[in-house]
Amino acid sequence: MTADRISRNLTGLLLVGGLAAIATAWGFQLIGGYVPCKLCLEQRIPYYVGLPLALLALFLMQARRTGLALALLLVVAAVFAYGSGLGIYQSGAEWQFWDGPSDCGGGTSTPTSAANMLQALKSTRVVSCTEASWRMFGLSFAGWNAVASGGLTLLALLAAFGLKRRGNTASVGA
Repeated sequence: MTADRISRNLTGLLLVGGLAAIATAWGFQLIGGYVPCKLCLEQRIPYYVGLPLALLALFLMQARRTGLALALLLVVAAVFAYGSGLGIYQSGAEWQFWDGPSDCGGGTSTPTSAANMLQALKSTRVVSCTEASWRMFGLSFAGWNAVASGGLTLLALLAAFGLKRRGNTASVGA
């Protein structure tokens, strides 16, 4: 299998894994009823940025624009590394290793008038960034996001290095 093909497969795996991760987050929110905090919502942004860029990189690989695809994959790796850092930060705050953000709390509704404010206060569930609402194998949502984003970072880097290797091999053979 060629390095180009391996890079395309790794990028495809990145897309599938990233879509599974963000779909899981949305599933826990919409089906499971878990309300995300401010940091949880911020941890979704790398998926919204990184996945379309990875898809564009895949299209560029198909079009034999490997230089641009390589650059995009490096950007995707940086975006998901940032997401992993956010997950580590929130996980550490949940374990009380360090302080979390002082302004972190979320809610499910925003009052539209003063008359609705009391009702909104009764029905709004404030979510803290420093308390894990769920854990599996010792990791919270933030911890699992750190793992998933770290894996996506690795996939993007491996795909990029495969393209770089292909470029070096092509110039040597010419």
